Amino acid sequence: MSEQDFLRDFPLLNNKTNSIAYLDNGATTQKPESVIQAICGYYGGCNANPHRGAYALSVKATDIYENARAKTAKFINAKRPEEIIFTKNATEALNLVAYSYGLANVGQGDEIVITISEHHSNLVPWQHVAKAKGATLKYIYLEEDGNLSQEDIAAKITERTKIVAVTQVSNVLGLKNDVKSIVQKAHSVGAAVVVDGSQSVAHMKVDVQDLDADFFAFSGHKMLSPMGIGVLYGKYEILDKMSPFLFGGDMIEYVEEQSTTYAELPSKFEAGTQNVGGAAGLSAAIDYLEKIGFDRIEAIEKDLVDYALPKLREMPFIELYGCDSKRANKTGIITFNVKDVHPHDVASILDSQGVAVRAGHHCAQPLMKYLRQNATCRASFYLYNTREDVDRWLEALTKVRRVMHLE
Repeated sequence: MSEQDFLRDFPLLNNKTNSIAYLDNGATTQKPESVIQAICGYYGGCNANPHRGAYALSVKATDIYENARAKTAKFINAKRPEEIIFTKNATEALNLVAYSYGLANVGQGDEIVITISEHHSNLVPWQHVAKAKGATLKYIYLEEDGNLSQEDIAAKITERTKIVAVTQVSNVLGLKNDVKSIVQKAHSVGAAVVVDGSQSVAHMKVDVQDLDADFFAFSGHKMLSPMGIGVLYGKYEILDKMSPFLFGGDMIEYVEEQSTTYAELPSKFEAGTQNVGGAAGLSAAIDYLEKIGFDRIEAIEKDLVDYALPKLREMPFIELYGCDSKRANKTGIITFNVKDVHPHDVASILDSQGVAVRAGHHCAQPLMKYLRQNATCRASFYLYNTREDVDRWLEALTKVRRVMHLE
């Protein structure tokens, strides 16, 4: 199956009257027909609350929901389905860890270590924990090529470190971090590791047991499934000791007037009516990705990056970020600016040419400041993108400065 064949699976991209080079996959991926049908099939054929009814529709909804959990556990190689907590997105998953684990395990004088390239979702919660508990928040900074400083990793993860939070792939620079070695360093001093897998799990095979991460979070909407479904993986023995993050229906065992006991994992962390339609879509997305295979997905993205970068470097008005790494850790994200043109203007002009890219600080303001930029543009590829998309983007870039009357 070629990339053009993939396009047939995606109704929005296969719409001839709405031709677009969609290069904002780092924010949200498009949805294949199989995922759309799975969502419609649930709402049209078996919509009911899971876990709460003895009638057939409720049992079917429960099966869909729990089968999605088991499939997700297998997808990332968790030991058991109970280690998978469904949330509404990675942001909620990371906040769950900060509130339920961080506040309980970080104290006065302790240290939390994160990287300067974290998305706000894996940064702001740790600012909150550090402030609330009187701990110190320390940053791992970058080498000149955008990779994490090995010197900082060695120096800043110490006996005082209680939590290390790190993204597996930077949503701005598109560089894959050596999370496994960071986990080993953190565990050597007794620290827990929280991994943001939002930009990795859709693009490469993830094995949480091999990584040995204590927590791993990601959003479904970045991996072909609908918005409103996310995942938190946590080691069973850690999750079992944690207190709930939300309280209410479906997360209780018994409620008395003055006391409550909580349900077993994973229900303890899934208060209220859950997003069964989202879980159905996530399940179908996993099926689609596994049918294609991550070797194929990585090869497609590598081809597009290798095709685009030499052409971009020939454009004297283009500035690139995170594209100079000599390691084989570049993923399908290219972040850039057009000299003397605000990124929002660049994105608007590209949009007029049928090219969709991201512009702004990408929810990574500390990294932007570190790079001495207020904002950048970002093109991010996925399995349905083609060299024709790249050509359309590059052609549109040649018009930006002309439109702005700079040449």
